[in-house]
Amino acid sequence: MTGEQLQLWRTYHQLTQEQLGAMLGVARETVARWEIGSRRIPSHLGLSLETIQRELPKAHRQKIRRADPKAPA
Repeated sequence: MTGEQLQLWRTYHQLTQEQLGAMLGVARETVARWEIGSRRIPSHLGLSLETIQRELPKAHRQKIRRADPKAPA
């Protein structure tokens, strides 16, 4: 995963760097550094993001779907 892909994932799910960092147990600055490429993204991050996506509150997922009807349920 690249920093650009991470940023796209995060913004698609309407999360701030601070929110994603809290979910991952890292500082906002770490997420920012991953996104700009100044820090290597851990290889397990994709699995963590899949878990977060499944655990996002139902209301949040519905909000994303209203913004993008093609979004996965």
